[in-house]
Amino acid sequence: MGSLFNGLLVFLRAGALLSVFPVFSGANFPAQLRVALAAGTALLVAPLVPTVPLPTDFWGVAGVMVCELGFGLLLGFVSRMVFYSLEIAGGLAATEIGLMMPAGINPMSSANVSELATILQYLAAMLFLSLNVHHSLLVAFQRSYTFLPIGGGHLHESLLFDVAGRTAHLFWFALQVAAPVLAVTFLVTMVFALLSRAVPQMNVFSENFSMRLLTGLLVLGVTCQLMAQHIASFLQRLPTDVLRVAQLLGAQ
Repeated sequence: MGSLFNGLLVFLRAGALLSVFPVFSGANFPAQLRVALAAGTALLVAPLVPTVPLPTDFWGVAGVMVCELGFGLLLGFVSRMVFYSLEIAGGLAATEIGLMMPAGINPMSSANVSELATILQYLAAMLFLSLNVHHSLLVAFQRSYTFLPIGGGHLHESLLFDVAGRTAHLFWFALQVAAPVLAVTFLVTMVFALLSRAVPQMNVFSENFSMRLLTGLLVLGVTCQLMAQHIASFLQRLPTDVLRVAQLLGAQ
């Protein structure tokens, strides 16, 4: 009975992790397959996790289960941060070059986002899978039980500061990705502001809009490789970040 309860708790943490896990939590990813992956992960990881004593009362069992769900969601949130950043970066760049109005549905989140955000998230998804980051994150999930045993986590001030710092870095990373487009569109706007003073008859609004669109897309294409390298470096740090959060959760 204890080993079965142990497997159930591992399944809950794995299921919560996969519910926000990059790529695998997408709306176009079948929920049945996600549950099967959580069950398979629990089947492989549960024998390696020390068996915890079964609580004697209902509220004790419910408390441990809720804690495991919360731990999985927090670890999944940390592993998905780069995709949240790219959604922000795509929104910033699309607003500057004028592509924010024709927003489409992102298959990864079922939210109405700009097309640039969808492109950046697809780029991150390809890097995520081609660099085998999903394998590293699943290994980090298994190793998280070394620092964060079942039912042994606690909220600490250091954990709150760490998560707040990662959230702040999320916006800084988004600004870095969108910076080339923002800089070029700012220069184009400044040039047309000066032209409007020199040639008042010019329709600055229409000319500025088309030029910002062309230069923004051009810069986006030229800097695509640099953005991919920057995203890849962020992705490769995710397993370490997950273990760090697990270590802070399990600290006494």
